[in-house]
Amino acid sequence: MIEESMIRKLISLADEARSRSYAPYSNYAVGAALLCEDGSIVTGCNMENAAFGPGICAERCAIYKAVSDGRRSFKSIAVAGSPVGEPLSQYASPCGVCRQVMREFADPASFDIIVAGPDGEYRINTLDELLPDSFGPDNLS
Repeated sequence: MIEESMIRKLISLADEARSRSYAPYSNYAVGAALLCEDGSIVTGCNMENAAFGPGICAERCAIYKAVSDGRRSFKSIAVAGSPVGEPLSQYASPCGVCRQVMREFADPASFDIIVAGPDGEYRINTLDELLPDSFGPDNLS
């Protein structure tokens, strides 16, 4: 299980990344902080586009940044999301596409997904809990 001090650090970094979000259409800012197996932390934020489809979620932004830097093994991710300009006021669980991308690079049974909420609260689920009976790289070997 992930230590409380690391949970708080990841949530803080995810909330900080949220401040860099580009969300002029939904006005919903999301940040993520990804803990890699090597102990490094990579952040990401959601970025929208007028054509909608080319946008990217914060979770995938962080994962793709980590992968492009050569990291391919992850322990945990924290996600923080709420309307632009508001403090954290609600839980923003990862979408299905982000869950599937997490599955590509993480062990579903041990990968922790921390979703920040209001007043310093948070929820933790494993990827297995949020994406049961998933399809991943091991299905193709």
